[in-house]
Amino acid sequence: MTISTFAAGSAPAPEAFGTYVPGVCNIGPAEIARRRRAGHAGLLAALGLLGALILLDAPPLARLLVILPATISASGYLQAWLKFCAGLGSRGLFNFGSLGTATAVTDQGALERDRRRSRQIGLMSFVIGIVAGVVAVVLPF
Repeated sequence: MTISTFAAGSAPAPEAFGTYVPGVCNIGPAEIARRRRAGHAGLLAALGLLGALILLDAPPLARLLVILPATISASGYLQAWLKFCAGLGSRGLFNFGSLGTATAVTDQGALERDRRRSRQIGLMSFVIGIVAGVVAVVLPF
């Protein structure tokens, strides 16, 4: 399949076609929705934990516990936004079908691009989690 250029002069993003693009797009709508739900769950867990720690009058440093659910939330949202699953990418798989099905990546160069993107998502998620934890510590509650 080729990508044609629109009259405005810009080509549509490859992921708009629901095709695998190494290091760019490795999941379709069902998997994207799953990642978004994970982001929602992590966010609710982070806010619930922070609320509980504040209500229990826990020491401010205890609020660093928010790092874990915030990291999970960030990971889910980033993967949904980027249309790229870090877990599938690190294992050399992609999925544009129903949940639980996957296809193996056979090209070594594509596998390396996928693993690099997976590491980037993991690092970005962790940094966001740390920032959320530090913010939770410095809140004036």
